[in-house]
Amino acid sequence: MSKRLRRSMLFCPASDPKMLVNAPVYKPDCIVFDLEDAVAYSEKDSARDLLCEALKTVDYGNCEVFVRINALYTEFGKKDVEELVKAGVKNLRLPMTESKENIIELDNLLSSLEKENGIEEGYIKIQAAIETPKGVLNALEIANASDRVVAISIGAEDFTRTLGVDRTKSAMELQWARGYIVLAANVAGVDSIDTVFADISDMEGFEKEVRDAKTLGFSGKSCIHPAQVKLAHKVFTPTNEEIEKSLEIIEAAKEAEEKGIGVITVRGKMVDIPVIQKAERVISLAKGAGVI
Repeated sequence: MSKRLRRSMLFCPASDPKMLVNAPVYKPDCIVFDLEDAVAYSEKDSARDLLCEALKTVDYGNCEVFVRINALYTEFGKKDVEELVKAGVKNLRLPMTESKENIIELDNLLSSLEKENGIEEGYIKIQAAIETPKGVLNALEIANASDRVVAISIGAEDFTRTLGVDRTKSAMELQWARGYIVLAANVAGVDSIDTVFADISDMEGFEKEVRDAKTLGFSGKSCIHPAQVKLAHKVFTPTNEEIEKSLEIIEAAKEAEEKGIGVITVRGKMVDIPVIQKAERVISLAKGAGVI
């Protein structure tokens, strides 16, 4: 079975009718329609109405659609959830998640609304956006707070603002937080999504940050422009060399098991269980990306 790909999450303002229809054209793995930061206060209600209509009528194909709602403590948050559930939403992104209580509150609200609307309990999933130091330190409990949680992500703009530092090209100020979120997601068995890269004119800088994210262990990258999607996919899709090596490891492990051999080597290196598991993940990703 191939893994659900979340190599790219393309953010689109829910107030833009054109993007509500055209976003799938760019073929991101995920689309995040934004009702929060990208929508002016005066347009919150109309954007929600536009989005709900789009969810009912537009075919998003293979793109996994998330909606970034307004925080539940705002005047718009609960209404966002109520209307989106009626419109058939499958995935919500919860901003400013700081503790497991934030997830539990949304989980309980969703359970109630699913029951009201004749939807199977637990059907709607959650991506938790972690955007403050408190949220980072609570990342593991957030990721484990509900079976609905399928991913956690870091939001660098609010994180650095809260910390009182500037974002730099080296991303040194994010190093610990990014690493910890990846570890928490791994332990909880959910995906981890890296933050946006704001300078859409600097594709070289974007590629470097995506490669750094992959090296750290992230599952994918948030994108704020369609031009970033293809590059994110290129980086997060296994190379032919990675695929060939992984297939060799899996085949050697299979033969060793059949012959009762305890220790095996591939290309001169000892292969143990973690190496085999990594190889299996690579092949799962490759199948999901359609390259094998």
